Amino acid sequence: MLRSPVARFPRRCPALLALLALLAACRPDAPATRVAAEAAAPQHLRDDLGRALTVPAHPRRIMALAASMTEMLYAVADTATIVARTQVCDYPAAALRKPIVSSYPLDLERLVALRPEVVFTTVGITSEADAQRLQELGIPVYYQQYDTVEDIFRGLTDLGRILGRQAPARRLTDSLRAELRAIRALPIPNPAASVLAITWQDPIYVYGQNTLFTDKIRLAGGRNAVVEKFAQPYPALTREYILKLSPDVLIGGSFGQLDSTFFRLYPELRRLPAYQTRRIYGTTDNLLSRPGPRVVESVKELRALMLN
Repeated sequence: MLRSPVARFPRRCPALLALLALLAACRPDAPATRVAAEAAAPQHLRDDLGRALTVPAHPRRIMALAASMTEMLYAVADTATIVARTQVCDYPAAALRKPIVSSYPLDLERLVALRPEVVFTTVGITSEADAQRLQELGIPVYYQQYDTVEDIFRGLTDLGRILGRQAPARRLTDSLRAELRAIRALPIPNPAASVLAITWQDPIYVYGQNTLFTDKIRLAGGRNAVVEKFAQPYPALTREYILKLSPDVLIGGSFGQLDSTFFRLYPELRRLPAYQTRRIYGTTDNLLSRPGPRVVESVKELRALMLN
């Protein structure tokens, strides 16, 4: 009678198989355990201020202390991981359903109670002293800084890498770059219009040369009327200085709004070319002021105003 081939194996077969499995696991081409361990290893990063910090491999509780950064997170992150917003975060609408943490002054107690694994912010919004206090409490703070539109795209890519969301970040940045190329391919006036954007009326604060506005207006086909670089990104200018700038376009409110406020305060500025041609416009404030994923929308809006 024929015996089953299985019966020919020695009874020690289970032990032998276990040994073979162990040897296989140690092979370089089968490092499953090691790969899993490496994937779970924390990330050692440097933010845009050059600060060293460590964040989990896959952060599951995150938040931002800047409205622009909240928009960035909603554009890239798994939104279920976003645990809070600040009192000024109003876009997208889904953000309004999140708990509020005051960013100024920073509500440290409320923030810590929400247990974020990493907090994102932008340079100029959160003080480094506050960031240091959070890090001493075990909450790393990651800063981003944007001087150009391309810096925003880089920031989105960095977020995708940190949060393990590389694919959606890449799709978004590819789409935004394509939109920007299409805008740049359109004809622009020659010479380019000089544009002065005011942020406050008394005293007169403006978007300086060393701000993101300079790059956005360039991409829109114009140029920042403020050519000189001041120590402050949003310098206060005198009326005499603004008359010398002689901007073709003024941004800060509609003609009617500024004629009854700004130009009533400073009637001599009615000599500006922008006033003489009534090229005075308001913009969507959170597009102009926030360096976020809607930056291309802001460039489009600026271009449309200049072509008026």
